[in-house]
Amino acid sequence: MKKIRKSTGLTIALLIYVSATAAYFLPRNTEIEQAEKYITVVASYVIVLLLWLVLRKKEQLQQKRRDEERRN
Repeated sequence: MKKIRKSTGLTIALLIYVSATAAYFLPRNTEIEQAEKYITVVASYVIVLLLWLVLRKKEQLQQKRRDEERRN
């Protein structure tokens, strides 16, 4: 079985968390408008996507350094 990368595992966990909190809290919140609710959820997903991209780049740089160390 293939090992799940840290970036992927963390991203999946955050997506589940954001989705669960949005599904639970947003329908009950009557103080803000519908558009604000959707903007909040979309912004959360964008932040998670950016985090995934940063973590993937970090993992790629670490792998590149390991490969360079093995060559030397």
